[in-house]
Amino acid sequence: MQPDDELCLCFHVTRRKVENFIRIERPRRAGQMAECFGAGTGCGWCRPFLQRLFEKAQAGQGGTPQPAGDDLPSAADYAHSRGDYVRAGGGVPPAGATPIDAE
Repeated sequence: MQPDDELCLCFHVTRRKVENFIRIERPRRAGQMAECFGAGTGCGWCRPFLQRLFEKAQAGQGGTPQPAGDDLPSAADYAHSRGDYVRAGGGVPPAGATPIDAE
């Protein structure tokens, strides 16, 4: 996943926005990630990925947050997996969210 790819497909929040939010605002709990343009408050698909980025930043406490690395899937795989998640009843995207990919 590249920095300008959407991490929260419901509210169009990019990975770059999330990483900058973590770096600048230094949230103390993963739940505070919702303050980053509503990330994680839609269908719920991105919550584990937000948690992963939060935990990586927490591992760098006392200094500069650690970079997220390449442990996130590609944007295409991420969007496809979200479609599977929503179709399986995992969550409902709000109006205006990035559309679910067709199978």
